[in-house]
Amino acid sequence: MAITAQMVKELRERTGAGMMDCKGALDHTNGDMEAAIDYLREKGIAKAAKKAGRIAAEGLCNVIVKGNEAVIFELNSETDFVAKNKQFLELLDTVADALINSNVQNTEEALVLVVNGKTIEVLLADATATIGEKISLRRVSRVVKTDAQGFGAYKHMGGRIAVLSVLANDDQEVAKDIAMHVAAQKPLYLDRSQVNQETLEHEKHVLTQQALAEGKPANIVEKMVIGRLNKYLQDICLVDQGFVKDPDQKVSEYLKSHKNQVLSFIRLEVGEGIEKKEEDFAAEVAAVANVSK
Repeated sequence: MAITAQMVKELRERTGAGMMDCKGALDHTNGDMEAAIDYLREKGIAKAAKKAGRIAAEGLCNVIVKGNEAVIFELNSETDFVAKNKQFLELLDTVADALINSNVQNTEEALVLVVNGKTIEVLLADATATIGEKISLRRVSRVVKTDAQGFGAYKHMGGRIAVLSVLANDDQEVAKDIAMHVAAQKPLYLDRSQVNQETLEHEKHVLTQQALAEGKPANIVEKMVIGRLNKYLQDICLVDQGFVKDPDQKVSEYLKSHKNQVLSFIRLEVGEGIEKKEEDFAAEVAAVANVSK
């Protein structure tokens, strides 16, 4: 039987499963809608789809290096407890091995990567159904270096934070030091040339308003803003920060002493940018009490 777009749409609406999963289920059942629903339920895909709207802001980050290529990514769960269980950790390793042994460049490409006959997207759905929490993959990046360059890979708190740095010269000790520094100090940019004008103008406006609110005269405000803006840039730019192992020395000075330079870095921290749902336990108990009256 020919599977139409309308049939796929109906199955998606009834199960919440993904488009490709619905198409596959209909193909498998020769267009039988009810059988396709059962098929998705049996596979755990429909059950997993119901959890798709949940917020997965916990989990672990991982970074893996193989020769001149490295992959850094984040695998999310709903709770920190699940992120520590054996099945989640095995899935983390499976995804890492699959990504590093492929040519995947980003999250979209990662989700359709086939591992042992299933796409990573399906593996995540299977894990969601089995574990009982939404499991998702986000922020996948592949980095390639030359033979002369060096990778610095570092994971903090078991993977709550993961960093990948690339140095001009292959010096493992320096590369790891830089990665550890990035994990601890959380720079937003490599150097001041990467800070866009819009960010600078916004910060300058905020600092100006702060100085004026302090009642400083106009001729003093400009000098204060220049000084504070410089301090702001020192805080957010890697090479201007005080080196974490020796705060009296800037990162740029540390690199210069080792005749090296940072070409790039990526820092991932679990849950960054995800708006977490705040649970109001008292309100939940009150709601239940009202319903029972």
